[in-house]
Amino acid sequence: MAPLRIGFAGANAQRGWAKDAHLGAISAVPDLIVQAVSARTQEIADGAKAVFGAASAYDDSLALARDTQVDIVAVTVKVPEHRAIVLAAIAAGKHVYCEWPLGRDLAEAQEMADAARAAGVHVCIGLQGGNSWAVRHAAQLVQGGAVGRPLSLRVVSPTGGWGAESPPNYAYLQDKSNGATLSTIAGGHTLCAIEAVIGAFTQVTARASILRDTMTLMGTGETVKRTCADHLLTFGKHDSGCISSLEVVGGVTDVPFQFELRGSKGSLSITGGHPGGYQAGTLTVTTNPPSPRQPEQVATGIGTQSVNVAELWARFASDIRSGKRTVPDFDRAVRLTRLLDAIDASSENGSTVSLGGQ
Repeated sequence: MAPLRIGFAGANAQRGWAKDAHLGAISAVPDLIVQAVSARTQEIADGAKAVFGAASAYDDSLALARDTQVDIVAVTVKVPEHRAIVLAAIAAGKHVYCEWPLGRDLAEAQEMADAARAAGVHVCIGLQGGNSWAVRHAAQLVQGGAVGRPLSLRVVSPTGGWGAESPPNYAYLQDKSNGATLSTIAGGHTLCAIEAVIGAFTQVTARASILRDTMTLMGTGETVKRTCADHLLTFGKHDSGCISSLEVVGGVTDVPFQFELRGSKGSLSITGGHPGGYQAGTLTVTTNPPSPRQPEQVATGIGTQSVNVAELWARFASDIRSGKRTVPDFDRAVRLTRLLDAIDASSENGSTVSLGGQ
C-alpha cells in the first residue's frame, strides 16, 4: 500500500516547528511521506522542498491544499492563517492535521470543526502532549485504580516562551488577538493532559496575569508590547471528583514540568524537562506504590521534539487507514477552546465558572 502523502503548509528550511519536530516525526512513521510544501515566497518554498524531500513547492498554501497528489494537509503556519488553509483543504477532500490552537477564537474553531464533520474527512489537532505515551499510560493507570480515587492534582508547567526576550519571529505571540498565547499554547497543552488523566473540568477559577508588559526582540533590541498573560493560575474541579491546581510560568527554563497526583491509595507523577514546554519532550511516569513499567515510545532515534509528534502522526495515519477516530480532533479543539474562554472569563470577573455543559 502506497504511503499517505503529506503537504506541509508553512515549511521552512531554516526554522520552525515543521522542520524541528514534524520532519523527524514523519521519518519515523513508514506509512507517511512528504509530497509538497508551501511557504510565503517561492524561494523559501524551494529551499524547504530540498530539506523536506518534497516533490512540489508552492508560494500559495491554498494551491497546496488543492494538489491532487496530497492526501493530508499539515497546517503549521501562524494561527491567524489556519482557518483559510484548513477550510480549503477540507473543501478539497483532504485529511487535515492542524497545529494547536485550531483558530484565533471559538467561532473559528467551531467553523472548522463543523466543516470537517460535514465533509467526513479525518482531522487531527496537534495536542501531541496529551496524546503522548506517558499521558495515555498515566490515564490508564488511574482508570485501572492504581492510585485509588483521585483526590488532588498539582501541576507546574514552565516554558521558555513569554519571557523577557524572544526571537523576532515570535513577536506575534505577544498579541492576544492572534490566539497564540501562553494561555492557549502552554496552558492549552497542559489542560489537555490534565483532563486526559483526571477527567473534564466541571468548575474553574483562574487568574491570568501580565507580569512583564513588554519584551525585547533578540538581535534588534526592539521593544514589543505584551497584551497576553505570561503567567496563569487555575484551580479546578473535575468530573472524577478530583481537584486540581495549575501554574503555567512563562520565561522559565530551569524548572522541570511537574504533574503530581494524589489518590486514596497512592500517588502518580509525570515529569519532563523540555524548555519549550512539556509537550515538546519525553516524559516519565512513576507511581507509588510502583506500577508496571511505562510502555516505550512508538519511535526511537529521533529528536525529543519529534517523539510525541511521531506518536500522534502514527495514530492519525492508522485512523485514516482503518476508518477509526482515536486521535484528538477538531471537536476536541472546540471543547478545549471553550475551557480557555471560561478561564479568561473567570480571570476577568474574579468568579468561578461552571463547565457542566462541555
